Amino acid sequence: MRETTTRASEKRSKQGSPSRPTLKTVAEAAGIAVTTVSRALAGDPLISITTRERVREIAGALGYVPDRAAQRLKTGRTNVIGVLLDPHEEILGFGTSLLYGVTKALKGTPYHLIVMPNFLDESNIEAVEHIIRNNLADGLIFTRTETLDPRVRLLSEKDFPFVSHGRTEFATEHPFVDYDNYAFAYEAARRLIAKGRRKLTIILPPRRLTFSQHMLHGFMTAVREAGIPFELADGINHDSKAGVVRDYFRHRLDRPDPPDAIICPGEVSAMAAITGLADGGWSLGSEYDIVAKQTSQLLTDIQPGVDTIYEDLTEAGEHLAKLLLQRISGADVNILQKILT
Repeated sequence: MRETTTRASEKRSKQGSPSRPTLKTVAEAAGIAVTTVSRALAGDPLISITTRERVREIAGALGYVPDRAAQRLKTGRTNVIGVLLDPHEEILGFGTSLLYGVTKALKGTPYHLIVMPNFLDESNIEAVEHIIRNNLADGLIFTRTETLDPRVRLLSEKDFPFVSHGRTEFATEHPFVDYDNYAFAYEAARRLIAKGRRKLTIILPPRRLTFSQHMLHGFMTAVREAGIPFELADGINHDSKAGVVRDYFRHRLDRPDPPDAIICPGEVSAMAAITGLADGGWSLGSEYDIVAKQTSQLLTDIQPGVDTIYEDLTEAGEHLAKLLLQRISGADVNILQKILT
């Protein structure tokens, strides 16, 4: 096949063909019809897998890139998936892991990604409006859902395909993939109680985010069942900088009755809490214990004494992309909802 590709490249060079390869260029190199190449690149299931893979390999070797404008005029689709992604520091590897999962699910399909930032303190509804208005994508994935998320409302009203990473409290159903944060907080609290700790605390996400309510509910259910004292970490949250979290726990030791059991929503907050308490003379596993949500191996590599509960963000990314492709194909929203544990 490489010889075929090379001969086609040499032929174009001798004939003075344009430098940008076309479907015809790929067809000549593959020795098949242009229509077959087009269908193979579009992932037509009527074309054999062997042919599809061969055509994609030849197209990649030649540097063929589909003309998005022409595709949009012909089919009304862009073959683009948009992702609104957070520049999030608390969850290690969040963007990388999520995008890796999305990319894995889109492999072998005609879809490509565009990634735009979603800022921590806002829903970035302007980016959503821009995508819809200019027909920049066939579907959208976004994270950090709010209880009454304006992006969900707008996309639902416009009937624009989307899947959110997280749930909302809208009465109208919509596609989502979410992690069971109720179960995480409940299990984390139960583990700390089982260790014999006397007073629990939890760092929550910002209150406007839906999973903050899920975590709070799980935590409160566990402490009320056990009848154990608790407090909520007041003045810090999931988005707080590491230095702020560190100082909070250091200074908490200067006030009466500090908690000796901490639930952290991510690895950064756990490491910050450990540092702050160490500065105050407390040792992990002795004066206190932590259960943290883990999305990488960093925390356990640095602090093997920390108890963790794993959230697989790559798996979440795969499900987000798969559900979005189903939604684009017209699947009902009621079957496009998944909660991961």
